[in-house]
Amino acid sequence: QVQLVESGGGLVQAGGSLRLSCAASGRTFSSVAMGWFRQAPGKEREFVTTISRSGGNTYYADSVKGRFTISRDNNKTTVYLQMNSLKPEDTAVYYCAAARSSYISAREYEYDYWGPGTRVTVSS
Repeated sequence: QVQLVESGGGLVQAGGSLRLSCAASGRTFSSVAMGWFRQAPGKEREFVTTISRSGGNTYYADSVKGRFTISRDNNKTTVYLQMNSLKPEDTAVYYCAAARSSYISAREYEYDYWGPGTRVTVSS
């Protein structure tokens, strides 16, 4: 099993930056892909980005491409989401998730474990 805990959320002005962290426990962290999803108020949860087990492959939603960067440190069993040039539409609860395999995916059903989420609010 993998347990995930996100941190780093908060309130930031538009144009600002935040870095989210997701600390994982469990021996399988380095063998699976990881992802970030988000859920804005009144909307369904959506894919943000994913990273392969080695960190060599990443994939981003069009809405965050060029502004967000995912990375991971397998020694620290932590995955990060660097968010720059934040916009009010980035306001959401951000969830870290561990995939069931080493392959990156944008599909929620490919992820077995989820953190409780961290809230990000971007003011205009």
